[in-house]
Amino acid sequence: MAIEWEDLRKQARQLENDIDLKLISFSKFGTSYSNHRDGLSDSSPLLSNDHMFETMVVELEELLARLSRINDKMVDYTHNLGMNSGSAALLHTMQRHREILQDYSNEFRKTKSNIQQYRQREDLMGGVRRDMEGNRKSDLYLKENEHLRNSERLVDEQISIAMSTKENLQSQRSTFTQISKKMQEMSNRFPVINNLMSRINIRKKRDSLILGAVISCCVIFILWWVLR
Repeated sequence: MAIEWEDLRKQARQLENDIDLKLISFSKFGTSYSNHRDGLSDSSPLLSNDHMFETMVVELEELLARLSRINDKMVDYTHNLGMNSGSAALLHTMQRHREILQDYSNEFRKTKSNIQQYRQREDLMGGVRRDMEGNRKSDLYLKENEHLRNSERLVDEQISIAMSTKENLQSQRSTFTQISKKMQEMSNRFPVINNLMSRINIRKKRDSLILGAVISCCVIFILWWVLR
């Protein structure tokens, strides 16, 4: 029986040492976990820390469950002994192990709760940051869209100006073409007028010659008639 009790105490002390070391690591992890999340943006990878948290929780829960079972066996052992001179010391030892288990359980729950609160807070803040980031992106998209519309409007205005200029040039070209045709027509008419003037001048000269010849003949005839 004494061997069984010592074996239970040995197992309890070993589990308590393991739990104590795990709780120290768990507490440090909680501190670094909160600081790490506070210092990072929402887009930073945190899956490894979350996985480590879940792993440490499972390990500690398993160790605490094993220690609880050992304590239950120690209770059963003391009950089987009944009341004797050594039972008081055993009860004191058993009670001490139960208090240690209770302290470890409380510390574990407190640290676990703190980390979970950090996670919930960061998830909430992360959602707010994502919404704000989404709003900023939406504003950027709207501004970019407005910029594109303004650019399209300027392009349309430039195209309208170009089309108007083209129409004006076409109108001027048509006017110049008409002027050119009129000038060509007038140019075609001028040779006819020139020819007519030339003919008039020739006829005038011819008439002058005829008139001069007639007058000369008349003068000669008169002179001949007088001198005869």
